[in-house]
Amino acid sequence: MRAETGLTAHLTTFIEGTIFRNTIMTLIVINAITLGLETYPYDGAWFHVIMPMVDKVVVTIFVIEILIKIIAYRHRFFYSGWNWFDLIVIAVSILPDAGGFSVLRALRILRAFRLFSVMPQMRNVVEALLNAIPGMGAIIAVLALIFYVSSVMAVKLFGVSNPDIFGTLGESAITLFQVMTLEGWATEVQNPVRAHHPWAWLFFLVFIVLTSFAVLNLFIAIIVDSLQAKHFDDEEEREAEAEADRAIIHREIADLKSEIAEMKALLQRSIEGSSTVAPSSSTSENRPDSSE
Repeated sequence: MRAETGLTAHLTTFIEGTIFRNTIMTLIVINAITLGLETYPYDGAWFHVIMPMVDKVVVTIFVIEILIKIIAYRHRFFYSGWNWFDLIVIAVSILPDAGGFSVLRALRILRAFRLFSVMPQMRNVVEALLNAIPGMGAIIAVLALIFYVSSVMAVKLFGVSNPDIFGTLGESAITLFQVMTLEGWATEVQNPVRAHHPWAWLFFLVFIVLTSFAVLNLFIAIIVDSLQAKHFDDEEEREAEAEADRAIIHREIADLKSEIAEMKALLQRSIEGSSTVAPSSSTSENRPDSSE
C-alpha cells in the first residue's frame, strides 16, 4: 500500500512538472502543424508516410498521458472538467476514421484546443469566458429583442422597395446582422435603401448605436469584469496557499524549539547527574579502610 502511494506521488510530481507540461505542449503544436500541412495537395510519397506516422506517435503519447493521469489521480481525475475535455478529445482521436466515423477525421484538429488545458494562462481566459456566460443572458435577451423589433420594422418600412434584403423577417434579420458588424453596410444596405427612402439613414444610425456601440460593449465589459474576478480569485488562492505554508513553517519552528528545549533539559540533567556522581566516588576513595 505504501509502495503504491509512493508510486502515485511520484507520478503526480512527474505529470505536474514543467518538463512534462512543456513536452505535451510541444507535441500539441507539432500535431496541429502536421494536420494543417495535410490540407495542402502535396503528392510526395514521403509526405503521405511521415504525416500519418507522426499522427499515430502523437496520439499514442497522448493516450499514455491520459493513462498516467488516471493512475496518478485515480477518482480525482474525473473531478476536473479539463480532464474530461482531454479524455473526450483523445477518445475521438483513437476512433476509426472509416465508414460511419469518417467525419471524425476532421475532428482531429480539436487536439489543438488541448493547449487550453495545458497552458495555465489560456485556461484562465477560457474559464473567465465561461464564468461570464451567465451574466450575458440578460444582454443576449436585450439584443435579441432589439433585433426582432428592428427586423419587423425594417420589413414594414423597406420590404416593398427592397425585397431582396428586407423581404421577410429572416432576410431582414440577416441584413441587420450585417449592419451590426459594419461590414459593407453602407454600400450594400444603406445606399440601396436610401435610393427609395432618403431618411433611412436615421433608422440604421439608431440601430448601429444600440447594437454595435452599446449592447456589444456590454459584452466586453462583462468579460473584462470576469477576467478581473478570476485574477482576484487566483490572487486570493495564492495568498491562502502562502498563509497555509507560513502556518506550517511556524508549526515546524515551534516543534524545533520544543525539541531543542527538551534536548537542553536532558543535557542539563545529564551534566548535573555526572557532577553529583563524581564527588561521591571521590569521597569513597579517600575514606580510610576500617579494617586497618
